[in-house]
Amino acid sequence: MAVQQSRSPWPGTLAAGTALVLGAWLLHDGGSLVLPPAPSGQALSGFAPVSVVPPLGPSAPTRIRIPAVRLDAPVTELGLDPDGHLQAPPAADRNLAGWYRGGASPGQRGTAILAGHVDNKSGPAVFYHLGALRRGDRIEIARADGATAVYQLYAIEVHDRKDFPDDRVYRQAADAQLRVITCGGAYSEEQGYEGNVVAYGFLADTTPPGKAA
Repeated sequence: MAVQQSRSPWPGTLAAGTALVLGAWLLHDGGSLVLPPAPSGQALSGFAPVSVVPPLGPSAPTRIRIPAVRLDAPVTELGLDPDGHLQAPPAADRNLAGWYRGGASPGQRGTAILAGHVDNKSGPAVFYHLGALRRGDRIEIARADGATAVYQLYAIEVHDRKDFPDDRVYRQAADAQLRVITCGGAYSEEQGYEGNVVAYGFLADTTPPGKAA
């Protein structure tokens, strides 16, 4: 797929969705540009931790919670558009994340992909604070079967769209891994956000089906 030609929120092998690139949030008190937090010193160090927690079976996610940034949001399913690119969640809903239903379920063996907007015309959206996360922070994903998959983050990176590491982000892992993607990086009025923030996590814990809070 032609990554560099994409105007999608997230590029790469599963890239694109809507053609809309949303602008950075403008404060109303003077019009100053407010960009989302950017990752700092949280890149991969040459290897990815491997989950040793027994994986769960398949089940669609229903909510995502990130205690470190007080995020608690519902999750909708995302498919592919007619060009084979990842769809985006509805931009009007600021507190909604999306899960690529063609990949692994959260907690399942493989790489689960979640994506969401960083902002919309009304202000910060669901993953506005993704870049503020740190190694060791946890992401909890509740599932339709009542189980919860808990991932521990080991890297948070920002990538220019022209150099997006498709294989590292989208490759299906042999263990249970998570990628959370939103817009980020440099911003211009002509192009919108010129990069993407990606959080990488491995499965650190689970609660069994029917026992989720």
